Amino acid sequence: MQRSIPNYGLYGDQAAPGWSNSFNFEWIPERSAPYHWEIQPHLHEAFVQLLYLTQGTVKARFNNVNHSLRAPCLLLVPARTVHGFHFSTDVQGPVVTATQKPLESLVQVSMPELLNLIRTPLALQLDEDAPHADALMPLFQALEREYRTHALGQVAAGMSLLTVLLVQIARLHRPMQSAVPSITSRKAAQVERFKLMVDNRFRTRLTVEGCAHEMGITAGQLTRLCREVLGVSSLDVINARLIHEAQRDLVYTTITIKQLAASLGFDDEAYFSRFFKKHTQLTPRAFRVSALRTLE
Repeated sequence: MQRSIPNYGLYGDQAAPGWSNSFNFEWIPERSAPYHWEIQPHLHEAFVQLLYLTQGTVKARFNNVNHSLRAPCLLLVPARTVHGFHFSTDVQGPVVTATQKPLESLVQVSMPELLNLIRTPLALQLDEDAPHADALMPLFQALEREYRTHALGQVAAGMSLLTVLLVQIARLHRPMQSAVPSITSRKAAQVERFKLMVDNRFRTRLTVEGCAHEMGITAGQLTRLCREVLGVSSLDVINARLIHEAQRDLVYTTITIKQLAASLGFDDEAYFSRFFKKHTQLTPRAFRVSALRTLE
């Protein structure tokens, strides 16, 4: 097993820099056929991917969760998500890869509610008769035309089309969401700032008090914001990010528990093991053994 998770821009290609602002369009067989329809677990440090199967089946693995879907279905893979696919040989459908940070900046202005969608792995089985489903392929086709045009404003047009596509996916994923009052943009923006802080610095053993102070609010205010917007406490957000990273490294790398603990800011391996077990009901070693069995 590798000591680190393969990091690609597109599968099999060297990773592109995270600051680049671009999008890519191709059809699923173009990249999966040369690999015999099997895409081994890897991640994209800076890119989000959208796959739309119009024919065939797929077995997908997002981090430690397996999904089996048939066409029509949608797969959304955020940046930093370890993922792998096994496609049937008759698979058809488009896949779009885009730099996630510029896309997030665009939806932050137009529809902040989409941020959580972009950052959460999604495997969505579709009903052909579902409202909004018929809008998907025309949007993918428009993205393909834009990708192949190489004209002025190509990236801007592509990112705008991607935003429209995400809106359609949100409607398919949560069709009743429009009936629920949305959280105010100001509160959502504050929570997004906190989540970004956690994403960027979770290895430094962040505290709720330290994050709140940096945001110019109290720890109590930050916790109330998180509970209102996310349904969990601010400490839960920090701990969940640590557990997510720990689980990923336990499954996809060979680093020792001691090395893992140190990489996540824990000075003591035993304390890290207790922390991990509290949140997963398994010790790090037991989790690794159990997770690896599912990959065999």
